Amino acid sequence: MAQAEQQEAFFTGAGDEFVPAPHARSWWAPGMMHGRLLGALAARALEREHAAEGLHFTRLTVDLFRNAPMAPVRVETLRVRDGRRIRVADATVHGADGVVARASAVLLRRSEQPTGHVPATPPWDAPAPEELPAPREGAWTVWKFDEHNTPVRDGGQGTGRRRAWLRESCELVAGESLSPFVRAALAADTASPLAHAGDAGLQFINADYTLCLSRLPLSDAIGLESTAHTSEDGVAVGHCTLHDTAGPIGYCMTTAVANPRAGT
Repeated sequence: MAQAEQQEAFFTGAGDEFVPAPHARSWWAPGMMHGRLLGALAARALEREHAAEGLHFTRLTVDLFRNAPMAPVRVETLRVRDGRRIRVADATVHGADGVVARASAVLLRRSEQPTGHVPATPPWDAPAPEELPAPREGAWTVWKFDEHNTPVRDGGQGTGRRRAWLRESCELVAGESLSPFVRAALAADTASPLAHAGDAGLQFINADYTLCLSRLPLSDAIGLESTAHTSEDGVAVGHCTLHDTAGPIGYCMTTAVANPRAGT
């Protein structure tokens, strides 16, 4: 699948810090950094410092417990557990006001697939991005459509299950290509608006997300389909199924808290 035209990276490296570009800001507030970028920086650091031959990043949990101002950030990692079949590592993202996010990754060792049949998530019938009307270009490109594969435009959410393809238009860090794992981490945060937006817009802000992958994406477009939402007293939980152009690759669970003033 062709890569979208490259735009300025979200961050520029400066020693052990990452300096955000203006388009790294969140849509919630002008002076706030987008949470998905914090998760991606954590994923990048975890992959660089803890990946190994034969180990697969199976789970990434990102806690977004503090707003990050538009200022340089740095990431530290720690290996928590190293076993024969499992490796666990943590990452913390430090901003101008202290720690702004943390992440935990589980890596499992690949082996021979067991015999027998287990009922599994089937491939979706979504059209490829090239078959959908071209969306407005931006720091990332999103094609949104409903469960009947009808495109949803102008910020609409559609009814029933929401679907989207997301393709990055920017490098995360200047001069670095996106790895499949970091690409999936960037896409995973989109599970929150897909699962939690309503007919009055998005009024829940993401608190955390957990990305679970049976394999890494093979395409540069990541697909998401909302598959659950429940909420009560301003607290929401939901999840999405993730796809690439070859089929389903995993799931993303998200929790969110009501933030109606910023979402209207």
